[in-house]
Amino acid sequence: MTLTHDEMMARFYGRDRTANGRFLTGVLTTGIYCLPSCTARKPRPENVRFFGSEDEARTAGLRPCRRCRPDHFYQEYDPDLHLLARLVAEVRRAPAAFADAAALVSTSGIGATKLNALFRRHHHTTPAAFLARDRVRAACRVLAEGEGATGAAYTAGFESLSAFHENFRRQTALTPGEYRRLGSSDAFTLTLPHDFQAGYALGVIGRDAESAVERVEGGTAYKAVRLAGRPAVLAMQIAEGRVRCRVEAAHEPDADAMRQAHAIALCLLGLTMDPAPFERRLAENAALLPLIEGRRGLRIPQTGDAFEGIVWAIAGQQVNLPFAYALRRDLARLCGEPAGRGLRAHPTAEAVAALGYDDLTALRFSRRKAEYLVDTARLAVSGELPLDAFTEAPATEVERRLGAVRGFGPWSVHYFMMRACGFADCVPVGDTGLSTGLMNFFRLDHRPGADEVRALMEPFAPFRSLATFHLWMSLGDPA
Repeated sequence: MTLTHDEMMARFYGRDRTANGRFLTGVLTTGIYCLPSCTARKPRPENVRFFGSEDEARTAGLRPCRRCRPDHFYQEYDPDLHLLARLVAEVRRAPAAFADAAALVSTSGIGATKLNALFRRHHHTTPAAFLARDRVRAACRVLAEGEGATGAAYTAGFESLSAFHENFRRQTALTPGEYRRLGSSDAFTLTLPHDFQAGYALGVIGRDAESAVERVEGGTAYKAVRLAGRPAVLAMQIAEGRVRCRVEAAHEPDADAMRQAHAIALCLLGLTMDPAPFERRLAENAALLPLIEGRRGLRIPQTGDAFEGIVWAIAGQQVNLPFAYALRRDLARLCGEPAGRGLRAHPTAEAVAALGYDDLTALRFSRRKAEYLVDTARLAVSGELPLDAFTEAPATEVERRLGAVRGFGPWSVHYFMMRACGFADCVPVGDTGLSTGLMNFFRLDHRPGADEVRALMEPFAPFRSLATFHLWMSLGDPA
């Protein structure tokens, strides 16, 4: 969609990152051209010109800004991102080499404020939280190899067993010993946070009462999954602050399958994201605090795997929820594998890639949706779109790569990032539920457009995913 002069001016003065790549801003008094998001002091409007490409700006005699580096942007080169990527790789290779966040700052060679901003922008977290998370992941790998808790703690870089146990339980909902024993039976029990909102979690999992992939009966959710490549049903019974998880399968699940089931359970229940920092932020703002009243502890349930998130994002485009549910049900019945209890494991990218467009249009998919879904599945299968790697990749990379895929605009990209990857600061602009929630919460007399939605959501940064989910839940609390 072509932007008008006034729209480009508004986005330039609003430092809108989503407009990067759509146009360039020339400043005649300084002789430079900038990205719309440039943080330099803004010129007077009469000194601003807009260009569609770098060639146009250079032909006009302008040179690239040294602050926002539009030349790097168009070359897809970001020196800060490269620095961060090297640091992240070092952390993942040897988390014990970094005593704390200060050690990350020292290794990076940049200031703490800038490093924190880079982690927030590209990974939607802080350096300290990133380090703690990767330490626990390293400990999980050591425990899976049969090492005891003490060895795992010190191998991962924890200086005390108490800190190790606290961080491990917070991130995995298990003790180290319980995690090491995964695979000794077909069940495990998660310990829930004290503020866990079971009603919302079950409400989201069971929102389609006729789903072929999942079902909720009382306090138990049943989800058809694939573990170690085979279909199974993951039963999750929530009661008294715990979740008893059991794998029902025709085959005996091994340790790898049970660890996979554990990871899926954490995602489905939203236990991979801690809402406490978001709630502390809102507690400092009396105008925003009412958003979470009655819903403290709310988490965002995620999809069982990345391709399931792709299907939700495409099926949900430009249709109401009941019709999106119907499309997903029909797809599961067409190429999902039976898993037990009358449920089918969600279709894999390989299964969808093997379909023709007509197979989906026969199920009431529009021709465009059919093309988007099949073509995206084929990109995933070929490796051109590495979906399984997206949860570890920078958010900015996921946004760029998925945004370049036909059929994915800002809404579907941010919906996928929030629901399938667990990124904390997403805004699915264009979502009807989000705009309605904002209209109600801020008592607007009109439905906000895209630019106003971004402005209204800005005070919730860097936790806009949770703010979005609260706004959705405010429209019809499933609890």
